[in-house]
Amino acid sequence: MSRLDSMLRRFTAQRDGLNWAAETIAELDGDVLDMGLGNGRTYDHLREILPGRRIWVMDRVLQCHPSCVPPEKDFLQGEAEPMLRKLADHGQSLALAHYDFGMGIKVDDVAEAARLSPLIAAVMKPGALLVSGQPLVGFRQIKGPETIAPDRYLFYRA
Repeated sequence: MSRLDSMLRRFTAQRDGLNWAAETIAELDGDVLDMGLGNGRTYDHLREILPGRRIWVMDRVLQCHPSCVPPEKDFLQGEAEPMLRKLADHGQSLALAHYDFGMGIKVDDVAEAARLSPLIAAVMKPGALLVSGQPLVGFRQIKGPETIAPDRYLFYRA
């Protein structure tokens, strides 16, 4: 598979997974967390499909497209560990989280996801959903939408 086809497959899975997750948590109160702002595409999509929810955004630096800059009060700039602790210290209880951290080196990305998993768990409501491009630990993996190939994108229940 070409890198272009792989990227398109990932983006489609991400979009379909987030749309499915938004519908699935419709009756669950709570904020949303997008871990890994990047260019802001996912954050922009979350704003569109979850207009009534507060969406927290986390990244090391703010370098997204100008139309995707989150409100300052919702942007957690810095390393993931202290930002997740900050959310937990403020009593956040999230209904949905999207995990999209990574540098593109699979073994390192998987290790970081495993290391951050307990900190993510600390900010999730019981029954909340996690949508992730990396395997997370300590959560119950569930089946996502039929349109997504197994293990292309991962879905968990907190």
